[in-house]
Amino acid sequence: MNLKGTLPALILDVVAREPNHGYRIAQHIKEKSDGVLDFKEGTLYPALHKLEREGLVRSYEGAEGGRSRRYYRITEDGRRVLAKEREEWQRVSRSVSMILEEA
Repeated sequence: MNLKGTLPALILDVVAREPNHGYRIAQHIKEKSDGVLDFKEGTLYPALHKLEREGLVRSYEGAEGGRSRRYYRITEDGRRVLAKEREEWQRVSRSVSMILEEA
């Protein structure tokens, strides 16, 4: 199943909870999905950079364990987009479930 289109909404959800760096964002998504959703760097970072270009997240430099990291936080525009994405996902998810349950 191709879930690449869901990645921006998942990233926004993670950083809406608290600012985080890319590796931790990916780990959070993987853990919360019981390992089903495992986005690699080649997918995650382009999505983060696109969200930043669109003004939905902002990045800043921080340190963790003496190591420099780029953290991402959601913007107000990002919160609005996330709310719309959540509504759309619920609508699509219900519709797909109705169709698959008919089988």
